[in-house]
Amino acid sequence: MPDNSLGYDPTRLKFGIGQSVPRQEDPKLLKGQGRYTDDLSLPNQLYAHVLRSPYAHAALNSMDVSEARAAPGVHAIITAEDLGDYGDLVCAMPLKSIDGTPLRTTRRPALARDRLRFVGDPVAVVIAETKAQAKDAAEMIFLDVETLPAVTEASAGAAPDATQLYDDIPGNQVLDFRFGDAGKVAEAFAGAAHVQKLSIRNNRIVVAAMEPRSAIGEYEAETGRFVLRVGCQGVFGLRNQLADDVLKMPRNKVRVLTGNVGGSFGMKASVYPEYLPLLHAAKMLGRPVKWTDERSGSFQSDAHGRDHEVEAELALDAAGKFLAVRLTTFANMGAYLTNVGPNMATGNYSKNIQANYATPLLEVHTRCILTNSVPVTAYRGAGRPEANYYMERLIEEAARAMGKSPIELRKLNHIQPAQMPYAAASGSVYDGGEFSEILDQALAAADFDGFEARRAEAKARGKLRGIGIGNFLECTAPPQKEQGGIRFGEDGTVTIVTGTLDYGQGHWSAFAQVLHQHLGVPFEAVRLMQGDSDELIAGGGTGGSKSLMASGGAIVEASEIVIEKGRQAAAHVMETAIADIEFEAGTFTVAGTDRSIGIMELAAKLREMPKSEDLPETLDVTHVFQEAPMAFPNGCHVCEVEIDPDTGITRFVNYVTVNDFGVIVNPLLVQGQAHGGIVQGIGQAIHEYVAYSEDGQLLSGSFMDYGLPRADDLPSFQFASHPVPCTTNPLGAKGCGEAGCAGSLPAVMNAIVEALRPVGVSHMDMPATPEKIWRAIHAG
Repeated sequence: MPDNSLGYDPTRLKFGIGQSVPRQEDPKLLKGQGRYTDDLSLPNQLYAHVLRSPYAHAALNSMDVSEARAAPGVHAIITAEDLGDYGDLVCAMPLKSIDGTPLRTTRRPALARDRLRFVGDPVAVVIAETKAQAKDAAEMIFLDVETLPAVTEASAGAAPDATQLYDDIPGNQVLDFRFGDAGKVAEAFAGAAHVQKLSIRNNRIVVAAMEPRSAIGEYEAETGRFVLRVGCQGVFGLRNQLADDVLKMPRNKVRVLTGNVGGSFGMKASVYPEYLPLLHAAKMLGRPVKWTDERSGSFQSDAHGRDHEVEAELALDAAGKFLAVRLTTFANMGAYLTNVGPNMATGNYSKNIQANYATPLLEVHTRCILTNSVPVTAYRGAGRPEANYYMERLIEEAARAMGKSPIELRKLNHIQPAQMPYAAASGSVYDGGEFSEILDQALAAADFDGFEARRAEAKARGKLRGIGIGNFLECTAPPQKEQGGIRFGEDGTVTIVTGTLDYGQGHWSAFAQVLHQHLGVPFEAVRLMQGDSDELIAGGGTGGSKSLMASGGAIVEASEIVIEKGRQAAAHVMETAIADIEFEAGTFTVAGTDRSIGIMELAAKLREMPKSEDLPETLDVTHVFQEAPMAFPNGCHVCEVEIDPDTGITRFVNYVTVNDFGVIVNPLLVQGQAHGGIVQGIGQAIHEYVAYSEDGQLLSGSFMDYGLPRADDLPSFQFASHPVPCTTNPLGAKGCGEAGCAGSLPAVMNAIVEALRPVGVSHMDMPATPEKIWRAIHAG
């Protein structure tokens, strides 16, 4: 009989894979019961304030902290001299330049030593009894500097006469990267019937997460261990980076704890300079030290996203077949290399520029350049949305120039299902996809055939109407090991232990559905443990749209181990052979009989039974999923806009998206992830732009000067699925977290250009702000 000891029926699978189960964390968060880092206060804690450089580039001759040190409530002023025994932040990506030389990494000290390299560079940390006292004292610190010329654009930083940020990095160039056979690509372009070229700016983005960065540093004197409470994307990786590179001590002497996280999108994945001074001060003063950034500080110190200058080219034969695609890029790294800073415009461009098209040749040539700006890191999609954007813009303009239909040109070059598995020029092997069918489905849902009538109606009202397509494919889920622990608690709960980390995605519900499906444990009984590095033996963190493939795969494999242990235990309890035990929907049954025991009851019995070599002590499992190959989510967005020529304001009138995310565990969560990605794509396309002055001052340093999309900017989204299950992971899932950006950037910008084409505009860089659109309309 089913085990109803907890009031649940474990044979009930209405919460299984494919069900739109609401996020289990939402009620707590909506009631203000979440536990973010700044919500925490530890006994006897002190407060920190970070003094940041007001100069974009300067030699730091000396620093006078005497007045600040004597200020009320101040316990310490931490400077670079105090941190001399620790390590620096480095980028260890195994990238090489064309000539075979390795990436020239920067060694970033937690606090500036002799050079200030961007506005926001941390210089000193004040520790005081209160936050206000620390902030007041920081204003008393005197910096003796010699200002130097600044450069904030990558192409300008690569110029022969540009100011040099580092003596040992000539030309500010850390990497001269190339992927692809340049000779063969050149031959293809030389023999092409048509070559389409576009100069495209991938605008710099402020991540602007809802929760500013915050951290509390502690030191356990009795164990000699540091504890950091901080919002991040994965405690296991952050602990390792902090221990190995920065603290220079064994990993078991460092613990990282993370509660709820209010957004990250790539920005909070790695160690930041502020964390080391907090930990050092906690050890030095014997008290916990807390720091929470202000929004103005976030604009200056949270790693930015994007920022590439690209020359994009597409070669086609007379029939419109793609021969080759080529990207030549200046990639802005900012003043220091972040952990993954060089990857977006190199590896991710190379993997994703081909998208879902049978392009036989590709070349990506990228120069990664240091500038006096905030360092750049991954931002939702991290090179994948941009690569799809470049290809889709090239296709649109090539079709116009060749007198062809942009839709038919896409279909002519789509990889077809019969070609799967398809070995792409990028080196990836696509396992499946129905790209032309998805395009047709999206066009039908958007009533593409009726667009011209709607355009005519808008014109009669004095408006400009445009419709744009964003056909996309992403290479997601970089292969990584991931933990999949399962623990049966005495209180009737079942805890999943895994190394990804939820910072808004809804892992708890989706992972619980996977476990419920495979073990039949009550959905309501499932708990999730992700935020304690002490509990983990592996963990790749959350990023690259891989959580369900990695953690989900780990849960599936761990469940299989639980079942085998359960069959052994059930055979003992019901006094039969292991071979006679069957398992289904949470119940172990003796084959051919009505004798059974539920998995929850069995777990409880094991805790009470005498220990035996022939019997597992518990059903608990600690398992590491080795890795799965990449997955290839894809889809098509169709965006329709209307532009007011008198104001330049763009209004979204319709938005359709059809996606192949493989097996969808929770459609409700997937739609939410798609909506979020679309909105961030819209933000970059029409609002967001980081602006610097000639001397390197941040001109867009607050929400007064930096635009984010608002609810009244946005349309209602039509979402549909066209799933082709993935064959490279146990769940058949493809990942969806960043796909919204990959489809929305090209769909929105193609729609805006289409609306402006009648007034002579064939290209516009993001963001397409009202002013920029108005100027383009009235340029003639």
